Amino acid sequence: MDEIRRMAEAEATQLTIWRRDFHQHPELAFHEFRTADIIEAELQSLGIQTRRVGSTGITGVLKGSKPGNRTIALRADIDALPVREQSQAAYRSRTDGVMHACGHDGHTACLLGAARILAAKRDSFGGEIRFLFQPAEEVGGGAIPMMDAGAIHGAERVFGLHAASDLLTGTVGLKPGLNNAAVDHFTIRVQGKSSHVAAPHLGVDALYIASQIVVAVQAIVTRLYSPVEPLVIGIGKLTAGTTYNALAEEAILEGTTRTVSLETRAKVHRQIDETAQSIAALYGGAVETQWEKFTSPLLNNSQATAEAAAVLERLYGPGHAICDRPLSMSGDDFAEYELEVPGVYAYLGTGKPQKPGTQAAHHNGLFDIDEAALPIGAALYAGYALFWMGME
Repeated sequence: MDEIRRMAEAEATQLTIWRRDFHQHPELAFHEFRTADIIEAELQSLGIQTRRVGSTGITGVLKGSKPGNRTIALRADIDALPVREQSQAAYRSRTDGVMHACGHDGHTACLLGAARILAAKRDSFGGEIRFLFQPAEEVGGGAIPMMDAGAIHGAERVFGLHAASDLLTGTVGLKPGLNNAAVDHFTIRVQGKSSHVAAPHLGVDALYIASQIVVAVQAIVTRLYSPVEPLVIGIGKLTAGTTYNALAEEAILEGTTRTVSLETRAKVHRQIDETAQSIAALYGGAVETQWEKFTSPLLNNSQATAEAAAVLERLYGPGHAICDRPLSMSGDDFAEYELEVPGVYAYLGTGKPQKPGTQAAHHNGLFDIDEAALPIGAALYAGYALFWMGME
């Protein structure tokens, strides 16, 4: 593994160039056209066969020259967020209101770097390495189309990584079992009847109904579930009304649930639906609830996690794996791959106290990463792939 580490370190400048280019040109979910074109061209230049999934998903296949039938899939997400960048870095986003505020620019650079390393090593292994550059992780819409296109069909392992501002550069979060919550999005449309505020009895106040739904839905967590079970119901948007002196005819709520079991996930959905319907009926209104399932809970396979930890130790020595990282109520649709194939999702430390923004929260306009972590990510991608191919 010493050679892999040295090869990754030799790519440090190129990794930074890629990352900064992606950072300056961020693209939202399913609109990652420029990003996909660059990825495709880079992979093809390495002799890696590529295929488009939809408009912006990219899969690459690298086959080793030696006999072998093992297969591993390596995944990076490529989309940005509708967040206005506040950093004044020279490589700040050039697209107003859009930025890589979660590190996907770094993930993409790391996997491209790994592709370079692995392409250079193709004569030393047998089997098949697949590169999955997935769009739309931020909206939970990218993994399933990749799977439907056969991206992980026949794979025995799937590996991915994510920047972690809460971990210092040089460390990697590797925890078996539950790492992230299931994430779902709901929209509640409340239909009322407008009237002058001086005659509320002649109308049905959709805004008032929506407000009562907000209060009641939040109480589901505090009164119907054990306080020791991780559960979040959050409502972040309420739109209603057209003027200050009339009852709102319509109100729209948008929120999210974060759950850690399939049973609670289904139960909470049902209880939110029933709560909204009951309150609307009480005040003479009607509701329609729509759900979008973004991702399942993310559970790392214990054997795959142990393998990745062993690779990390061989690359950088003992003491770099963080095995007790707390459960995160954020989600990642890498979880969908792990429902089909044993896998591990690693959290790459990108925080550096001396560098502003690298310890900022994800999805924050000040978010940045310590680019010294990029060779570590590339080495971990490549090292785990070669480990699975049978190379020590």
